[in-house]
Amino acid sequence: MDTNNGTTHILLIDCRDETGLVYKITGVLYRHNLNIVRNNEFVNPETKHFFMRTEFSGEFARTAVIGDLIKELPEDVRISLGGKKKKKIVLLATKEHHCLGDLLLRNEFDRINAEILAVISNHELLRSLTERFGIPYHFVPHEGLSREGHEEIMLEVIDGYKPEFLVLAKYMRILTPEFVRRFPNRIINIHHSFLPAFIGANPYKQAYTRGVKIIGATAHFVNTSLDEGPIIHQSIIPVDHTHSVNDMMQAGKDVEKTVLARALNLVFDERVFVDGNKTVIFD
Repeated sequence: MDTNNGTTHILLIDCRDETGLVYKITGVLYRHNLNIVRNNEFVNPETKHFFMRTEFSGEFARTAVIGDLIKELPEDVRISLGGKKKKKIVLLATKEHHCLGDLLLRNEFDRINAEILAVISNHELLRSLTERFGIPYHFVPHEGLSREGHEEIMLEVIDGYKPEFLVLAKYMRILTPEFVRRFPNRIINIHHSFLPAFIGANPYKQAYTRGVKIIGATAHFVNTSLDEGPIIHQSIIPVDHTHSVNDMMQAGKDVEKTVLARALNLVFDERVFVDGNKTVIFD
């Protein structure tokens, strides 16, 4: 029994669409004397799949509510019922400090709905930054190891923390499909939005040479296709002929920080459904 009547609870439901789903779901909550605070729903017109996010308050017996929902809804229904608790996360980083530093600062002042358990990096460079915030730092070098061998060592560290999500805070090594499959829709990455243009080294130099007028960033879930996972959040800022390559790089770092933080808050606040290779987001 949940006995905290002042707590807001979050109900996530997705299933095949059919007539009366909203009525059935809200009816179950009503019969359990629960008060709906906010409700959002969406039906994918192509797949005829239904998504609903509901915030509600009141005392309830979790098993009873879920059981009654299952009785009312299609057999393929997926139900998540929880609260606005902080998600436990581990950050992976390499050498760039801007995203890592921003997340450490947000974590310190409760500006992100998460608890950073540890930072893992294949370089020592970011240890002092991390440890200033009292966060454990694990240096896992990759030299002389296969990608699989390196990931095996990282997994030993990760498994010790049992995080709900991994965040690639400019982690610059490609993860193997085997690693990714261990964390389905639980790895979040950030990168510039030039892709698929300007692939490879020095994308900002390439963009500068091409004379681009906008710089952006993309945060997405990681899947087994490189940088093609479901997109969570994107943003852009304008640039012009007065921006040098360094100016553009700094602007890119600034937008990467804000996009990653926004994406994480959307995910950690239970506002994101994965729908194939897309996302449904109730903001």
